[in-house]
Amino acid sequence: MANQDLLQEVQQKAKNWLESDIDLKSKKEIENLLEGDDSDLIESFYKNLEFGTGGLRGIMGVGTNRMNTYTVGMATQGLSNYLIQQFPNNSKIKVAIAFDSRNNSKYFAEKTASVFSANGIQVFLFNDLRPTPELSFAIRELKCQSGIVITASHNPKEYNGYKVYWEDGGQIINPHDKNIIEEVRKINNINEVKFDTDLKNVHLIGEEIDNKYIKELTKLSLNPKSNQKQKDLKIVYTPIHGTGVDLVPKVLKAFGFENVHVVDEQKEPDGNFPTVKSPNPEEPAALALALKKAEEIDADIVMATDPDADRVGIAVKDNNNKFILLNGNQAAILLIDYLISQWKETGKLKGKEYIVKTIVTTELLKEIADKYKVECFDVLTGFKYIAEIINKNYGKKKFIGGGEESYGYLAGEFVRDKDAVMSCSLLAEAAAFSKNQNISLYNKLINIYTEYGLYKEKLVSVVKKGKTGSEEIQKMMDTFRNNPPNSINNSNVMLIHDFEKQKTFDQISHLRYDINLPKSNVLQFILQDGSKISIRPSGTEPKIKFYFSVNNELNKPEDFENMNLLLDQKIDQIIKSLNL
Repeated sequence: MANQDLLQEVQQKAKNWLESDIDLKSKKEIENLLEGDDSDLIESFYKNLEFGTGGLRGIMGVGTNRMNTYTVGMATQGLSNYLIQQFPNNSKIKVAIAFDSRNNSKYFAEKTASVFSANGIQVFLFNDLRPTPELSFAIRELKCQSGIVITASHNPKEYNGYKVYWEDGGQIINPHDKNIIEEVRKINNINEVKFDTDLKNVHLIGEEIDNKYIKELTKLSLNPKSNQKQKDLKIVYTPIHGTGVDLVPKVLKAFGFENVHVVDEQKEPDGNFPTVKSPNPEEPAALALALKKAEEIDADIVMATDPDADRVGIAVKDNNNKFILLNGNQAAILLIDYLISQWKETGKLKGKEYIVKTIVTTELLKEIADKYKVECFDVLTGFKYIAEIINKNYGKKKFIGGGEESYGYLAGEFVRDKDAVMSCSLLAEAAAFSKNQNISLYNKLINIYTEYGLYKEKLVSVVKKGKTGSEEIQKMMDTFRNNPPNSINNSNVMLIHDFEKQKTFDQISHLRYDINLPKSNVLQFILQDGSKISIRPSGTEPKIKFYFSVNNELNKPEDFENMNLLLDQKIDQIIKSLNL
């Protein structure tokens, strides 16, 4: 039986909604919840959706803990109030709004535009679905103070989301994220939301922004002549029913690639994602149709972008001519190695360049940067922290590129979020460059491992849904934090990085060191054998994530398969030792 105090609280919240000026359909859904199972009512109303690493994100439906017209409206009213406070001397506060192919995305975008416009804020609304990174570009291009994209990225079809951006084009960070939530919390009644559109404040944008975005993207090409030699590089691409369907092929063509094959079955934007269980390019099943097409035409490379086209999954052929999926770390290695080496080759390295990675992304990126004397910043998980570093160093140092293990990458400084449109083009260029050197991307990766060492990573996500799931996740974090293991897989724990306490604990000397990063509910265990285990709750999904990283020397390319297998086994042993 549900906790009676909690049940009474959610019943009152539901009744408050019933008494507000909401539509009849929503009222009927709430009445059904009040008459039905208590657990459904609790899940819908037990909390308010809050801004996590990606803004609002949740299952669509009625209630304070669901994505719907009213939670979107209240968030937008709170953000409107905050923008007016933050820019009191700005007579024309501006925001840009984009949306993806998910169910209700366009509707939520239009409702968001209505609320902004009713608050006297100028709105630049894309006339059709667009990739998330183009929204980041548009904010800077149009000199907006904020921006919104309606998307739940790679989540299942039941979800939608509301990502909030600031004037630098990056997702909101402290203190803006917390302050916006405070403004939203001040709105106690849906009737306080201004839903009446002021059309004079709404401006549609489209192709003119596309053209400027594409122009900037093509400037990132480091080897146009190489691309021209490999203009027939066989590329298979799938947008997985999402926003990449137009711009990814266009930008690939602008880079010089003329042999792009889009997967027909996944070409049409569709929020039901009918050909996949989940539109996540991290999952092999999402690339099944693309791999089938690639085998049919003997493609060189396979690319798949998620619904809002900020993440990309890559497949390449191994030495047995079979397609294998690269994980997010491997694609990042190939991209960053290509970018830095070609910056060096073309004389662009002047001594003030840098890359950025997250604390759970492969350490091999730092090894590559160190070789070329390029600075490497480590940041918390979430691309907003990469954007923060770019913003802090803008005009002082030069950002080459960066990325995170969750399939998101960026180059250049005109976009401030992960960009799969950009990544597809640069990875295709890296493939063309390697092919001109008579080496496949697969063997290029092995050569990198031979030079720096073989780094092997694996992510294990434990799903815990709903209110009880959130409590279980926090209990797991508390256990690891308060009773950390002395050894894992027979290797002593040397260092514990606790990003919530912002302290590093040296288990040998018993000394403590400060961590100069924002507070975050993340733990890292560094083992004596060089292994690294990172643990954190997801900011956007009902999961607790375990990141495993092991490494060893690779003396020659021929040893790759055996060493790769040994490291896989080592990770499995670590997982077993943690009882996962």
